[in-house]
Amino acid sequence: MNAKSAGLKSNLQKIDAPVLSKKGEPTKKELDEIPELPREFFDEGQLYRDGEPVERRGRGAQKKPTKRLLSLRLSPEVIEYFQATGKGWQTRINDVLRKYVKTH
Repeated sequence: MNAKSAGLKSNLQKIDAPVLSKKGEPTKKELDEIPELPREFFDEGQLYRDGEPVERRGRGAQKKPTKRLLSLRLSPEVIEYFQATGKGWQTRINDVLRKYVKTH
C-alpha cells in the first residue's frame, strides 16, 4: 500500500502502524484499548491468502437434485428445539417429516 493515496488523501502507513511502547511491545493499556471484534466481522470479512483475496464458494448446484427449496414457517419452539440439537438440524426436521408421511 502506498504511503499516500491520492484518492483518500491520507497517510495510510501512519494509520496502519501499530502504537507500541518503547520496548516494541504493546502495553496492557494499549491492548485494553483495542475493541473486541464481533463474530459477524469474521463471518462477513474478506479472506486473503498470500495477499490475494480468496473466493468463498458454496456447495454449488446439485447434479441430480433430490430435494426442493421452499420457504416454510415453523413455530419458534420447533426451530429452537431442532437448532439446539446442533449441526444438521434442518436434516433432522426433514427426517421427522418423512417418517410422519410414511406412517400416515
